[in-house]
Amino acid sequence: MITVEVRGDVEQALRFLKKKLQLDGMKKELKRREYYEKPSDKRRRKSTESKRKLRKLMHRMTRG
Repeated sequence: MITVEVRGDVEQALRFLKKKLQLDGMKKELKRREYYEKPSDKRRRKSTESKRKLRKLMHRMTRG
């Protein structure tokens, strides 16, 4: 459960909450679940995500 303690400035607390949701992946998950996704589209999305993740990892390995 994600919690943010408000100590005065509500706008700042909202920014912290949005940042935590983004880092947790919750925001992306909610956006993805907003509409029905066909199983074929789900497989295609997962495949492209894994390729992107692998490419990013390989790029980091060659740079450093």
